[in-house]
Amino acid sequence: MQEIEIMPTSRLFTVATIRKSAEGEVREFLFNESPRIFRLEQMPESVARSAPEIIDSFEKKRPVKIDIDPVKDVIKKIRPATDADFRGLQAERALLENPQKPKVIDVSKIDPTTFDIIDHYLDVPIFKLCVKMVPSYKKAKEIFDYCAAQGCALPAPHEVNPCIPFQYVRDGCYARAHKMRWIITTKYSYCCEKVFSFANKDLDRLAVQASKWGGCCVTWWYHVAPLIRVKVKIGTFSLNLAMVIDPGMFDKPVLLSEWLAAQANKTCSTNAKVSMYSIQPGSAYSPSNYQGTAYTTDNLYTSTDATLTAYKNLVTCP
Repeated sequence: MQEIEIMPTSRLFTVATIRKSAEGEVREFLFNESPRIFRLEQMPESVARSAPEIIDSFEKKRPVKIDIDPVKDVIKKIRPATDADFRGLQAERALLENPQKPKVIDVSKIDPTTFDIIDHYLDVPIFKLCVKMVPSYKKAKEIFDYCAAQGCALPAPHEVNPCIPFQYVRDGCYARAHKMRWIITTKYSYCCEKVFSFANKDLDRLAVQASKWGGCCVTWWYHVAPLIRVKVKIGTFSLNLAMVIDPGMFDKPVLLSEWLAAQANKTCSTNAKVSMYSIQPGSAYSPSNYQGTAYTTDNLYTSTDATLTAYKNLVTCP
């Protein structure tokens, strides 16, 4: 596996939360700029001694510079952020205006016969802002296949630059989703929202088996992918369904309910659980807090392209 340097702006992280055990021992560090869950006991001793730097940054709501291992959920190095770093971060990461409220969910209780139907269960206010839905499942599959064909694991050249590192699902979902959103809205001219899933309670984690990339288990505290609304005919009936485009996890568009359920794989983690999900405008980029109530944007796709480039040679299962 080739390890490459993460872009400098990607090393500036804001602390989403610090998880502690029932006895008050610091166990895990979660950052808004990465879906991965970093555990204290996996850190090198030299880094563990710097843990108070992260705690102080969290309490003061200031960013911290870290280097992370591309495969192991390990923090390799911690450095304090400067005032200039802080000002640059504020200028770079504009917040999404009027984000939608997240919804608490128990995926084991989802009724797939109703859950995915637009205007029945999923009455989402932002759907009214754009009405050009994907007209058929066939077209949705065409969109999926085009996005998947831009994957970095496939031979060049790609029609989209930079390529999209679907083969590295450990991190960067926010950048992959944003690039696919650009494809859906510019090449195909259809509505595209984002769906965020969260494991933001206790020691919950989203857990998936990366069956497309070697079969190892991957855990996150959040995940995001493009959500499209698809008109599907069943006999004489026509339904508008919420479907997710996620070539890192699937080989075709899937219903929102299936996408959520796949992230609660108990064989990968006994703590696997989707705490909540949130459907946001396509302009939402990454979470800005642990509660899933604030999001950053990347309207110029600067952070998107930098992240895609940084991750293009990495792999999920070494």
